[in-house]
Order: sequence, then structure tokens, then C-alpha cells
Amino acid sequence: MLLLDVTIVNVALPDIQSDLGSSFSQLQWVIDAYALALAALVLTAGSLADLYGRRLLFAGGVLVFTGGSLLCGIAPTATTLVLARGLQGVGGAMMFATSLALLAHEFHGRERGTAFGIWGATTGGAVAIGPLVGGLVTETLGWRWIFLLNVPIGVAALAVTLLRVGESRDPEHGGVDLPGVLTFTGGLFLLVFGLVRGNSSGWGSPEIVGCLAGSAVLLVAFVVVELRSRRPMLDPRLFRRPAFAGAQIAAFALSASAFAIFLYFTLYLQNVLGYSPLQTGLRFLPITLLSFVVAPISGKMSAHAPVKLLIGGGLAVCAIAFVLLHGLTVSSGWTALLPGFVLLGIGIGLVNPPLASTAVGVVPPQSTGMGSGANTTFRQVGIATGIALMGAVFEHHLTSELGRAGRGAASGVVPPALREQADAAFVGGLNQLFVIGAVIAAAGAVLSFALIRSRDFYRRRARG
Repeated sequence: MLLLDVTIVNVALPDIQSDLGSSFSQLQWVIDAYALALAALVLTAGSLADLYGRRLLFAGGVLVFTGGSLLCGIAPTATTLVLARGLQGVGGAMMFATSLALLAHEFHGRERGTAFGIWGATTGGAVAIGPLVGGLVTETLGWRWIFLLNVPIGVAALAVTLLRVGESRDPEHGGVDLPGVLTFTGGLFLLVFGLVRGNSSGWGSPEIVGCLAGSAVLLVAFVVVELRSRRPMLDPRLFRRPAFAGAQIAAFALSASAFAIFLYFTLYLQNVLGYSPLQTGLRFLPITLLSFVVAPISGKMSAHAPVKLLIGGGLAVCAIAFVLLHGLTVSSGWTALLPGFVLLGIGIGLVNPPLASTAVGVVPPQSTGMGSGANTTFRQVGIATGIALMGAVFEHHLTSELGRAGRGAASGVVPPALREQADAAFVGGLNQLFVIGAVIAAAGAVLSFALIRSRDFYRRRARG
């Protein structure tokens, strides 16, 4: 459910926009509300789980996520949907923070490896089939059912959790870093809000300047608070180890480029090329299936090849993919996307497994939960800020090309007389996003090669 709800929603966004009359910024928030809540709370949820019990927090997360899914499915307005997506993100953070810890407690030796393998295959499969399932459900049952189908699954998962899963806790490492939570959450929210609202309110307006300045102040305060905290949510001292910083940069770069662009691919395929949700989901398969196939190969390679080559090389492949995608024209068909889609799938598959092992391998053994949580946090921050940044550039381009109609063109709502002009502006904006994606992925590749070093690993997971 967690991974499906990252990818499945993208395909349904045009239908959501049409049904609820959403603006372009509201479409962005449908994705960002989930990612922001997840990023802001996953580390705190891990601390609460250590203190009060991992099964308790996981079960609570299932309950919150399922309730959020129900509210998404019956949402009468776009604002209600965005708030419900935020609630899903809260539940998602509670489940993400505890699922692997619960498996580690229940299984040992060879069984643990098998359990983790099944967990990895489940998450990888969810990402792979997400767009296709989203398209099928949206086209046959309607977009609301991509959320409502979570309800019976959530009820079943809650029952199994309460009946069959054992409780575990570690109160010595528990505790809630409330100042850290408030400064981090506030800083992230103001940053994304400022990026999303910048075009409509004006980049020099007091509202936007205040948001961006407030974000900077709160994020600096977060670092200060964490340095002074006895039990930090995220210990800034970990960044002194270059490989730890490299892992977080790689996680951010992958999400801010490859995953953030999915929203705009969906709008292009449906609003410009005219494909249905199911047809759109089918055209995402080169990305999702290749990432699913390449990931286990990359995981095996990480035992023999330097992990920085896999992580940095995968991001470099993503950067090349964006270069190949650049140059779309109004007359281009969807096959013009195919070479870039293939390389994006390969690049994502190359990065993910060694990045996960690096995230926990370059921190002290007692801090592996924080290392894993930090990597999840940076992934979600990358999605949220990437979508917001790309949306700001994209909407500015359309507005400059089409005037007021540009904001409607961002989500496909334009007068018929402007259709051809709007399509040309849309494609031009998309080409700008490909440049941004290439720059982010290339920067992530360079920094991964430079920072991820074998001597920074506490346990020998790979030569890097």
C-alpha cells in the first residue's frame, strides 16, 4: 500500500483534477502532502516505536493510513483530498519506521534474509505495477477506488498485526525530539509552500519571501537543536562521515529528478498525447519493470563492485536519460520518450539496492535505524521539493507563453482555441524540466563518486 500510493496516484491526477476542479498547485500538493508528512515524521516514529513498542506503532500506522485512505476516497474537494493525503503520510511514516524492525525481531539467521528478500520484492513489485494498477482502477472503477481499495487491505493487515506479530521495544534509545520535529517540519513546509505558491503570489511578494526566509531560519535552527539534543532525531555529526552525506545526497538527487518528473510525464501523456489512464500506465512499464529487474542484479553486484560505482553510475545513467528525453516537439509521439524511459528504469534499479545498504553501513551499528530513517527522509524531501521546484519552473514557462491561460494549461484546462499553442508551451516547459532533471542527477552522480568511500563503512558490505 505504501509504495503503491507513491506511484499509483500519478496516473489518476488528470481525472482528480477534472472531477474536483483542482488547480495545478493543488495537484502538486496531492503528491507533496504525502511525501512531506512521511519525510517529517519517519524518524520521530522510529523513536516512538523504540519507546512504546514497534508493533503498537505499526498497528497505529496501519489504522491512520487506512483512515486517511477512506477520507481520500470520499473527499468532496481538492483541499480535503490534500489534507487526507497528509494523514496517509503520517500513517505511512509510522509503518515505514517500524516494518523492517518488526521483521528483524521475528526472524533470525537465514530466515531473516528470506524475510527481507520477500519484503524487498514486495516493495519493488509495488513500484513496478503502481502506474498500471492506477490506470486500470481509474479507468474501470474511478480514481476514488485507488484509495478505497486500501481499506479492506488495511483492515486485514491490522488484524494480522494484532494477532500474529510480537511486540518489541528499546526504551534506552527512545524519546521524542519535539523541538527537532517542529523545526524540521516547519522548515520543510515553508520551503515547499513557497516554491508551489511562488508564481501565483509573486516571487518578490512578502508572502513568498517570508516563507523562504522562515524556511531557512527553521532549518538552521533544526541543525542547532539536533547538535544540542541528548537524543537527536537526526544527529548532524553523522554527516562528518563523507559516505553518509553522499548517501543522503544520492537519495535526494534520485527522488528530486527521476521520481519528481513522474507527475509531468503523466500530464504530458494524458493531456497532450490524449492517452487514457490505463494506456498511460502501460507506457510507464519500461521504467518500472526495468527498475524491478535491474535492482536484484545491482544488489548482487554490490557484493563485488564498489558501491559508489553503482550509485554514482546509476545517477549518471539517469542524467543521460534526461538528455535523451530533451528535444520533444509537438509532433513527437510517445515512442520519443522510450530511450529515456529505458535508461531511467536502469538507472533507478542500479541505485536503490546499494543505496539502501550504504545508508545503514556507514553509521554505527546502534544507529542503523537513524541511518535508514534519514535515507527515507531525504528520498521524500527530494520528491516534495523536486515536484515543487519543477512546478515553479513549469508554471512560469506556461504563464509567460500563454498569459493567464498558462496556469490552466499546466493541468490541461485550456480553451479549445488555445489547444495547439498550449501543447507547444507544455512541451517547451517539459524540455526545461528535463534540463533540471539532468543537472540534479549529474550533480548527485559526481558527489556520490567523490563522497562514498570504502573506509567509511562500519561493516564490510561492499568495496567502495
